[in-house]
Amino acid sequence: MKVDLLQMVEYGGCSAKISPKLLEEILKYLPLPKDPNILVDIDTHDDAGVYRVNDQLALVLTTDFFPPVCSDPYEFGQIAAANSISDVYAMGGDPVLALNIMMFPTAKLPMEAYTEILKGGYDKATEAGVRIIGGHTIDDNPPKYGLAVVGYIHPEKIITNAGARAGDHLILTKAIGTGIIMAGQRLKIADEADIDEAKRLMKLLNKTGAEVMKKYNIKGATDVTGFGLAGHALKMAMASEVTIRIDMKKVPLIGNVYKLIDEGCIPGASFRNLDFVEEHLQTASDLDYNLKMIAFDAQTSGGLLMSVPDHIFHEVVSDLQSVGLTSSTEIGIVTEKSDRFLLLGN
Repeated sequence: MKVDLLQMVEYGGCSAKISPKLLEEILKYLPLPKDPNILVDIDTHDDAGVYRVNDQLALVLTTDFFPPVCSDPYEFGQIAAANSISDVYAMGGDPVLALNIMMFPTAKLPMEAYTEILKGGYDKATEAGVRIIGGHTIDDNPPKYGLAVVGYIHPEKIITNAGARAGDHLILTKAIGTGIIMAGQRLKIADEADIDEAKRLMKLLNKTGAEVMKKYNIKGATDVTGFGLAGHALKMAMASEVTIRIDMKKVPLIGNVYKLIDEGCIPGASFRNLDFVEEHLQTASDLDYNLKMIAFDAQTSGGLLMSVPDHIFHEVVSDLQSVGLTSSTEIGIVTEKSDRFLLLGN
């Protein structure tokens, strides 16, 4: 029996996240524990939490799960696992252990689909050197899958949202547009080549990018996921108390993303992300509307957004490209804080 998971969802992947503006309201009521060994918590909206065990070791802890972003159960498992593990890489950590998080409608899907999702997650975790040692499953529709991940990091080598500095260059390691392309797939207007490329990028671990960051002792980075390029750049700018300027013409795009959005294929998550960013955003008067909306496209298992000092900028780009992240390029700069945290131009 062939299963098409996309027939069961309206929003898949990181597009299914709640509005970042609503999330901020919710977090206002969440008390933060006081503990000197908590090195990173939700205060800076970082990708993961970090807890110091001793002077040489800290734990990186994160979790992520979502509904299907593609039709095939095995590929869904791979993508969900890559996305979950990515938060550890974004912090500069080494992922080690994970637990499965699984919601599966036993009355609506064959058990073979359940098995394939878990197998996809297991294979991707194994590729990352992560051991899945358990998990939890409930009967729920639509299906959802992800991981709770633990990684190791040295307490003095943490990479955070708060590490961007004026004068840095912004480097993005993967082309964007996965939300638009997968929406186009559901509408049957996306090219097969673009769908295949989007799935390849979503399955691609950020491991090599993280290794380059650690080699050059990068201090500021995040991964680009559900809040879109603009949303995650804003969180970095706010945490670092700087202004980030992005040149949208330099942002690498997957295939025919521009054409799709020009035809009106704009996922709902893009408007939720725009609503979150808008009060902190300044756009150039001549900014192409399509490029503007691409900046808010919710990415699933997107690339790393790094803030790289000027004196090592060219070496970092060269190394990223040499390890297979061929789309890696400068997309903007970091400046001293102005009246807006984020500037989009072209």
